[in-house]
Amino acid sequence: MSWVGRSAARREDPRLLSGSGRYVDDIHLPGTLHAQFVRSTVAHGAVTGVDLSATLAVPGVVAAFTADDLELGDITAVLDRPPSEFVPTAMPVLARDRVRYVGEPIAIVLADNPYAVEDGVEAARVTYEADRPVVSAEQALAPGAPLLHAAAPANTLVDVSMFATEGIDAVFAGAHEVVRVRANTARQNALPLETRGAVTSWDPREEQLVVHTCTQVPHLVRTSLAECLGLDERTVRVIVPDMGGGFGLKCVVGREEIAAAAAALRLRRPVKWIEDRRDALTASFLAREQHYDVRAAFDRDGRILALDADIVCDMGAYSCYPFTAGIEPLMASAELPGVYRVPAYRVRARAVATNKAPSAPYRGVSRPQIVMVMERLMERAARELDLDPVEVRRRNLIVEFPYTGVNDVTYDPGSYLESLNWCERLLRDEGWYERREAAAAEGRYVGIGYSCFSERTGYGSTAFAKRKMAVVPGFDLAEARMDLSGTVTVTTGTMSHGQSHETTLAQIVADRLGLDIAQVKIHQGDTDRIPYGFGTFASRSATIGGSAVARAASALGARLLRLAAHLLDTTDDNVELHDGSVRRRDDHGRAVSYRELADVAYLKAHLLPKDAEPGLTASASFDVHGDGTFSNAAHGVVVELHPGTGQVEILRYVCVEDCGVAINPQVVEGQCRGGIAQGIAGALFEQVTYDAQGEPACASFIDYKMPTAHEIPDIEIHHLETPCAFTESGAKGAGEGGTIGAPAAVLNAVNNALLPTGVELDDTPIRPETVQRAIGACP
Repeated sequence: MSWVGRSAARREDPRLLSGSGRYVDDIHLPGTLHAQFVRSTVAHGAVTGVDLSATLAVPGVVAAFTADDLELGDITAVLDRPPSEFVPTAMPVLARDRVRYVGEPIAIVLADNPYAVEDGVEAARVTYEADRPVVSAEQALAPGAPLLHAAAPANTLVDVSMFATEGIDAVFAGAHEVVRVRANTARQNALPLETRGAVTSWDPREEQLVVHTCTQVPHLVRTSLAECLGLDERTVRVIVPDMGGGFGLKCVVGREEIAAAAAALRLRRPVKWIEDRRDALTASFLAREQHYDVRAAFDRDGRILALDADIVCDMGAYSCYPFTAGIEPLMASAELPGVYRVPAYRVRARAVATNKAPSAPYRGVSRPQIVMVMERLMERAARELDLDPVEVRRRNLIVEFPYTGVNDVTYDPGSYLESLNWCERLLRDEGWYERREAAAAEGRYVGIGYSCFSERTGYGSTAFAKRKMAVVPGFDLAEARMDLSGTVTVTTGTMSHGQSHETTLAQIVADRLGLDIAQVKIHQGDTDRIPYGFGTFASRSATIGGSAVARAASALGARLLRLAAHLLDTTDDNVELHDGSVRRRDDHGRAVSYRELADVAYLKAHLLPKDAEPGLTASASFDVHGDGTFSNAAHGVVVELHPGTGQVEILRYVCVEDCGVAINPQVVEGQCRGGIAQGIAGALFEQVTYDAQGEPACASFIDYKMPTAHEIPDIEIHHLETPCAFTESGAKGAGEGGTIGAPAAVLNAVNNALLPTGVELDDTPIRPETVQRAIGACP
């Protein structure tokens, strides 16, 4: 019986649900100092003075450091692109002479209790010579705008023009119909339940700086820490305990964890920094503020002929490490065509700097936006051509695989058409089309909307190299080790922050070795236990990390077979793994258990084959040397708009997804539901705003509306399965799809409901007042 494909109960739940999880804030070391940061109150300007004398006089405050005190190197993310396309900008760990957003860290204060450190921060005095802030992309690009970085003309950090198909202007000129979508999406906060934090200390015995931090990328944090502090990597150990979410926000290197580590190194005392919710909302990494101006040419039958896009991403004050400010514009420009056959394509994409907290990857990275834009184009074309919008999608979907698109991306097999057809059939069979007509007759506003999309997962080093990053993520490593009891410990470079890796990776190993998953322990998040790894982001864990784990388990299995064949006096091809033992194929009654094999491997080495080494350990790596593998899905949504309040009520939500082989279907559904909830949040609720001076206006959940269970509907999920041909388990990634498809489906449903008004909306979030104005209830 295979473990892969079963909804096995999550192995981590007994620990987490009984309060036995151990998060960063649960770590208490003797003599710990508490750290917080003096942060800029000015969005843009020169720092003319930092006076920490009153801070140091606060009872309980032990030390306070500025950038000059700690002599830290900068964090600089780099793309290997010409200056016309990319401008590198250094992000100091603590601001030195200039500040570029409200909340930027200027000094670190350390005290012997968390109350004193807050008093110390409040006592600090910083003087500024303020400059005019730049608080929007429009302002950033305006002639004569103040520059955030002297090296970046027009505040532009990335400016790429790609895929300019020859003759595209003639295609537009001769097209039967040209439609245009101008869409804006709001700045959002990924909002992991656990905010950022670190506990850092110096281990004199190991001569190591030990950093406990909640990061998705422990090895990259180690690399950045070593560079900023001028240390050998050997002397830095990063350990990640249980983690309460990340969603991409924690897959970049934060300035605060480096400053806290530097303070611990300086003082030789443990230092704890826990980000409070106010700082998490205003000074942490944000995402998603993008602006699209896209035209699409169609023939009279609704088939797309060409696509022309201008994309501007407001990335805030700095490039994030290691992805740079190119993370959003490069993703958007490379993958805008999505699941559709687009013969001609041209795109210009820019990343601009503004006086806001910097941006980092957030679940889906630009794909919620590009899918929303493409799906709006399909809907608009259908209206102009008087065609059914689902039929327009059908006529343009990729249906033959592998398919190499105009964007130079090769798509592996998927079920784009099947998922759309199933999704539509579900809503038709339930009678929602008839209910919509009945509601319209009663003067109610009910609408049906769809989205159809793919999710590129399993980015290997080849795909990341196309972005020309100086740090090229891609491969991952795994090590499998059997002990004397015959149980297995697997160490991997991926990093779970809620994705159930302890269960799903154990399922893969259990199948490869013929074990129960209770006999497999997964270890992650310790840079001393595995040489390198790129952590967890971009839905890479099941595809790349899971494949490395599978290969390591298979290599360990091969060692077991070799040893057993020797002990059973037969050939290697006459033995097989079976239920915790190795047996002869020609005589199932002759077998040796894993425990017996381990006893020989560790304690009776004189019985080993002559060319065998003691111990039972195997390691493996996995990388993808292509464009990755594509999950896909279709979402169908039914909404009702309430004229009196402008509320958008979601009456029905169905999802038909295909992530290849679902290692654990229940876990996949959890990923889908969580992602859809975040997608609905972006479509209807969440928006980080700033005033004209660059002051963040969302410092608490009173001002930043995060949806609760009350606003999120029941979500029905159905599965298709198109296995990936090159991952070890046939799995594709499933981490981001829900978030990618939800905004488009919700927006299309709202527009469908607004059809009688003639109003079409293209921006998110969809505000109640916008809905009210659209249906004329609020003149």
